[in-house]
Amino acid sequence: METVAKKSSQREDEKLLKRLQNLGWKFYDADDYHPKENRLKMEKGIPLNDQDRIPWLCNLHDILLREVALGQHVVLACSALKKTYRDILIRGKVGAPLHYGESRKEEKPTEVQLLVIHLSGSFEVISGRLLQRKEHFMPPSLLQSQFDTLEPPSPPENFIQISVDKNLSEIIAVIMETLKIK
Repeated sequence: METVAKKSSQREDEKLLKRLQNLGWKFYDADDYHPKENRLKMEKGIPLNDQDRIPWLCNLHDILLREVALGQHVVLACSALKKTYRDILIRGKVGAPLHYGESRKEEKPTEVQLLVIHLSGSFEVISGRLLQRKEHFMPPSLLQSQFDTLEPPSPPENFIQISVDKNLSEIIAVIMETLKIK
């Protein structure tokens, strides 16, 4: 699941979490896995860059891979803003861009099947929701940097787009229908 600034509120996450858990799915909030350095940087109002995000995304890929290997269905709430970030969630470090002068051994990536649920909305709507969010390390002042970084999913990526203008019940219904669970 991919969002800008985790557009879903804690209440939305909890409602979806309860429905998924009742159906045997696991729910992970990617924010829980940011290293301390990333959290401190965001608390200071400094946007994360690719070097900050890539190790975090690789860790999330490893979590997804572990769960899928155990036969577990998983939903990950994550601000995978760029296609490259979503590629890392699918392929791990093999999906990460190389830095100048680096080479990569030919290795077949262990891929995770990923459906991106892109929650889309205007800056104003999402900003209003962020202002209501309590006790989160990312201040609303970083929202513009998230919009600037965002590369909405597009074909051939496996995704659906849902407007955050819908009410919570409608959003959850679309997600559940897409996942073919009722």
